[in-house]
This record gives sequence, C-alpha cells and structure tokens, in this order.
Amino acid sequence: MKSLSPSYLSALQFSSEQVSTLRTIGECRGRQDLFTRQTPETLEALRQAAIIESSECSNRLEGITAPHHRIEALVTKSSPPRNRSEQEIAGYRDALALIHESARHMDFNINVILQLHAMIHRYLPQQGGRWKMTDNEIVERDAGGQITRVRFRAVPAVATPQAMNDLVTSYAAAGQNGEHDALVLIPLGVLDFLCIHPFTDGNGRMARLLTLLFLYHAGYEVGRYISLERVIEESKATYYEALEASSEGWHDGRHSASPWLNYFWGTILRAYREFEERVGTLAAGRGSKTVQVRRAAQTRIAPFAISDIEADCPGVSRDMIRLVLRQLRDEGIIEVHGRGRAAKWLTRKQTGD
Repeated sequence: MKSLSPSYLSALQFSSEQVSTLRTIGECRGRQDLFTRQTPETLEALRQAAIIESSECSNRLEGITAPHHRIEALVTKSSPPRNRSEQEIAGYRDALALIHESARHMDFNINVILQLHAMIHRYLPQQGGRWKMTDNEIVERDAGGQITRVRFRAVPAVATPQAMNDLVTSYAAAGQNGEHDALVLIPLGVLDFLCIHPFTDGNGRMARLLTLLFLYHAGYEVGRYISLERVIEESKATYYEALEASSEGWHDGRHSASPWLNYFWGTILRAYREFEERVGTLAAGRGSKTVQVRRAAQTRIAPFAISDIEADCPGVSRDMIRLVLRQLRDEGIIEVHGRGRAAKWLTRKQTGD
C-alpha cells in the first residue's frame, strides 16, 4: 500500500525531535509493567473509565451521541440499546471489548477487519462486514448539512477489495524483518486504511479500533487504561488537519506522512503520561492534588471552567483536573453544561438539586 511500500518506507527521514519522541514513547512502554503492577482496584477503575470514554468519544467524533448515564448503562450492559445512537454505541462497545480481551489472538487480516465492522453494526438494521458498493468522499459540511468542500476522494469501490488485500500484505511484509519501528508502521497502516475508506460508514471508528489492535500487537497497552478516543476527540481539529495534510498526494505515493506521524505520536505520548499520573494519584488514595481539586471545585459558588480550577490549583495538570472533575460528576456532586472550551461545571447545590 502507498505508505507501506518498500520505496516509501526507505525514503522516510526523521528529525531529531521525532526520534526523541519515539525514544520517549519507548521509555514509557518500558515503565509500563511497573505501573501495571499497582493495586488491582486502581487499574480496574482506570479500565472501566477508559471503556466508557472510548465508547462515548469515538462515536461522538462521528456525531453519534447519547447521555452519559445511558452510555454507562450500555457499557456495563445493565440496559439494552433504546435507539439508533445507542445501537451504534453498543456495537462499538462489543468490538472494543473483543480487542481488549483477545488482541493477541487477532491477526490483522481481512476476516478480522470485516468481523470488527460487522460487530459495530450488529444492533443496526443494515448489515456490516461488507466493503463499500459505491464510491465515497471525505467532505466538509455546513450547519445545514450541505457539502462545502471535498477534502479527499477515497479509493473507488471497485478497487477497494484489492486495496485492502494490498494493505494487509504490505503491513505484514513491512514488519517481518524488524527493520522498521512498529510506532512508524502503525500510524502508516492507519493512514492507508483511512485513505482507502473501505466501508460506506464506520471508517473512523474502525481506524480507531485498528489503532488499539496494532498497539496491543506491538506491546503498547496504554489503550487498556486510557481512552485514546478521548485524547483524539479533545484534539479533533488537529486530528483532521493532520489527516488532510498527509493524505494530499496519497494516490500517487507523493504524500508526506509527517503531519500524521507527529499527531499520532503526540497522542500516544500524552496517553502514557496521563496513565502514569492517574496511576500515581489513584494509588495514593488521598493524593494532595486530588484533595486540592476536589476542594476547589466544591467551594466554587458560581459556574466555573477548568481554567478556573487551574488558577486555584497551580502545579496540577489539566488532565488531572479533568479526572477529578469526572469523579465528582460520577459521584453526583457536580455536573457539566456544554462541551469543549464552552463547558461550565457547577455543584448540585447551584442547580437547586
């Protein structure tokens, strides 16, 4: 495939900053076992939170939404899906669980790809697990749903089965002799998958599932405890920009993979750093940073933003603040209105509850 051909791989060159990033991620993987030997309760709390966030965020990136309490009920299987959005979320939940449980037994091949796609459609009327029958494009739409720009024309439907066979073969061949780092091959494989866009729908969700599968195969297990989908959603503008930049010229093999590689590596590095911080805080139980954030949030009188808590708690990272606020939300102590930078948090007493 385009990014995994021997000629393309041999021509790749990396800056000193990129090499440093790869080395740092490798060091994080080296410390992985140390952190995963923490108390089972700590790791289970992270694992459950990651599954819920992944099911929520990966679907929300595609405009599929549901209330948070309903997503929790779907993930824990305490309630069946009630509408189309919940059916989509439940299907993603099942595919995600399969990878978490069985990644080591799931080779990257056509059958596995089609199986995962069928799973994310298993609760829907239309059947998944089939290549697209018509050509598709990656487009931008305005608020009214009208197409404003074609960002990328994917591989034609008639050529898709062969393109996917080539992708599977190229990915396996590139990793056989150990000449290329897995952290280079994984994002290149995901990039080629997204440029082929082999399905009528579900391509973005499939790419994120395959990312998790590839990382497991290479020994990077951070996705078990930190939702990579959430990290991507929180930087989705950069995500789409990087994909568009690296897909330009892809059909002719003249594309630059660097924007996508940089974005992908940044995502993995952020996930590992958050993992280490969360494990350390949760294992400590009443860590001083947790206490600081909880106190700052609960003593706020007016609705507040994350930036307000940052000002109240110097030295506490934004990721740590988000974690504690989510814990307070799940405990019913605070709630959030809005999303992204416009989100405002407030205590229950402020809402009259």
